[in-house]
Amino acid sequence: MLELNATASPPGSTPPEEPGEDQQAAGVGILLQISMLVLSFVVGHVLRRHKFYYLPEASVSLLIGLVVGGIANISHTEANIRGWFNFHEEFFFLFLLPPIIFQSGFSLAPKPFFSNFGAIITLAILGTFIASVVTGILVYLGGLAYLMYKLPLVECLMFGALVSATDPVTVLSIFQELGTDVNIYALVFGESVLNDAMAISLYRTMSSVRSSKSSGQSLALAVLKFLETFFGSMSSGLDVDNLHNLESCLFVLFPYFSYMLAEGLGLSGIVSILFTGIVMKQYTFSNLSKNSQHFAPAFFHLLSSLAETFVFIYMGFDIAMEQHSWSHIGFIFFSILFIGVARAAHVFSCAWLINMVRPTSSQIPMRHQKALWYSGLRGAMAFALALKSVHDLPDGHGKIILTATTAIVVITVLLIGGSTGKMLEALEVIGDAYSGPYGEENLGDNHDYVGPSLDEGSSSGNKIRMKLKKIQSTASFTALDRNYLTPIFTSKNDVSEEAPENSRTKEFQVHQ
Repeated sequence: MLELNATASPPGSTPPEEPGEDQQAAGVGILLQISMLVLSFVVGHVLRRHKFYYLPEASVSLLIGLVVGGIANISHTEANIRGWFNFHEEFFFLFLLPPIIFQSGFSLAPKPFFSNFGAIITLAILGTFIASVVTGILVYLGGLAYLMYKLPLVECLMFGALVSATDPVTVLSIFQELGTDVNIYALVFGESVLNDAMAISLYRTMSSVRSSKSSGQSLALAVLKFLETFFGSMSSGLDVDNLHNLESCLFVLFPYFSYMLAEGLGLSGIVSILFTGIVMKQYTFSNLSKNSQHFAPAFFHLLSSLAETFVFIYMGFDIAMEQHSWSHIGFIFFSILFIGVARAAHVFSCAWLINMVRPTSSQIPMRHQKALWYSGLRGAMAFALALKSVHDLPDGHGKIILTATTAIVVITVLLIGGSTGKMLEALEVIGDAYSGPYGEENLGDNHDYVGPSLDEGSSSGNKIRMKLKKIQSTASFTALDRNYLTPIFTSKNDVSEEAPENSRTKEFQVHQ
């Protein structure tokens, strides 16, 4: 929230102001930030209480930031006050993003997530790659056809990578309020979180290809670097040490340790801290004292809520204050169309591949595929990468990309986010959280999307499908976890078994 260099005077400006005036400006800036946070929480609570889903909390925060930023821009607010609201991608990646991702992993219902892990990985890795390439190629062809401003192919692929990063905050909050199937919730959540890491890796890969004026060898090295960045991050998130002394402090610090370790090694901090949250909840949480077990979830939920709300306020304020290149309307218009096409290619092609290796009873239905397509909102991750592109790309190309990304973020968060409730009603996916073709039945029988039993579909004779089922079977890992991992990494194994009804209810309470 704080920008340490906000008081530095730009070149050619008036002499530095007195320290007292700088301190006063800092107080005004922080007061304004706190006021917007309070207003956002209050308005969001009132709207949620009255079940007004046309304006989710994320949209409220974005609008508040846009309005206050617009007023500050028109009123020519002093630069030393406005400096406290400049959106810096380093601040976002290092301070705001980690608590959000860790809370996502820590509060995750593991059963639907890991039962659908094969589908989530397919959507997040292969699907995001498809969406990035399709968007980049369509933007490049649109430039060749003079439909929009022409960018080089590598820069088009960079744009495709950054706008492929989705933001699930708005959609998942509505999913929780209205009650949807745990499988579609797990797919949207898992795909969007890992999708962010994939988008960052693709953006960095394309940026390195561009800067090295790629040869075939440099392209191959970039691909290897991408694979190392994405998959190596999972191992850096496996921290399962028992915590004894100062357990609460250490429990809070370990997620940041994992995140910064991954970033320092050139890996993906997002993937690392996500799996750190999952592993710490599974193995470390039970080692805490009762007081710490009450403190840790409440603390991370509070930190995540503050970070999520401030991200949208922060982003809205900066959107209003940034200098945009609105002269290229064609680029903005066709970019919005192209990302819709790319998202469709992403979701429907991956769902088709996933359904090929699943029995009929466990396939992703078309209405859930449409919900996945519609829930591809763009948010702070795309905006942060677009800001980075302003510095990475020459000749004003980064400014064009930033303007198009800004329009995409505002339209998807406000319009698509606000209409998500109606979309869920139209697709008839509301109210099937514990029932339906594979809701309660699958949770009880462990036959979720990607975890079918070995008895199903055995008559197909497909050896590849049978091998996939053996790999995807959750029974072996459940036994390994129960017999070896949990006894080794936990010291308190006297936790009573939960009733099936209670466990199913808790499994859906993700992000509560």
